[in-house]
Amino acid sequence: MALAANDATERVDQLTILTERLTDVIAKQSLCFEQHRPQDAGLLMEEAGRLANLYRHESMRVRADPGLVIAAPVELRQRLIRATEAFDAVLARHGRAVMAAKFVTEGLVRVIAEEVASQRDQLAGYGPGARTPSSSGAATAITLNRRA
Repeated sequence: MALAANDATERVDQLTILTERLTDVIAKQSLCFEQHRPQDAGLLMEEAGRLANLYRHESMRVRADPGLVIAAPVELRQRLIRATEAFDAVLARHGRAVMAAKFVTEGLVRVIAEEVASQRDQLAGYGPGARTPSSSGAATAITLNRRA
């Protein structure tokens, strides 16, 4: 999918609108992560993916052929530059929010795994038929709810 621009002015205008829309979606996702609601961020994944793919494609086209935008009025190109700067700032914010969520999630998984391991050790038992934790050889699976 590509932008349908007839000239540089239209292309710059469409790129600006695309960049602003993608910035808005990423900002909303960041807010969801910051509010500890990653499941809400997931609702925006399809749109974010579609917009990001179009943005990547169009950015590569312009990088390969700057003539696609160079004839646009300076004020429109400056607006695109400002939109791109805002997008970069939101991406940095999003990266911090995702890393924080990842850190918390990994910590929770570690705590759950440690608890499962400690419970398994307590269930070894005593007596002639008892199994030691190291001799049981049983693996324990952990299933996590996607909404948790």
